[in-house]
Amino acid sequence: MTAPKELRVSKDRRTLTVTYQDHEPFDLSAELLRVASPSAEVQGHSPEQRVTVPGKRNVAISKIEPVGNYAVRIVFDDGHSTGIFTWNYLHRLGHDKDAVWSDYIASLEAKGLSRD
Repeated sequence: MTAPKELRVSKDRRTLTVTYQDHEPFDLSAELLRVASPSAEVQGHSPEQRVTVPGKRNVAISKIEPVGNYAVRIVFDDGHSTGIFTWNYLHRLGHDKDAVWSDYIASLEAKGLSRD
């Protein structure tokens, strides 16, 4: 996957718009990006270790830092900064965001956790 044509953070810092060549832009909420962070802290080292992150409804993007020519590190205002979002991962999140979000909400409910 090639690099996106554009990454744009909204003025309120709660949405990242990712535009790939020849593709409609994806709007990804800061909350989705935070709870689906590709970091080991969230994903664990196996599916059984995956963490459901509650309380991120109001999280915002503090900054985005390039990582080589293949990814960005998204720093969130809650201090989380260890996720490396590759171009492939961002594309997959954009493409599958409804399913990823549904799985997240179901996981919160199953564990008695809240977005707040």
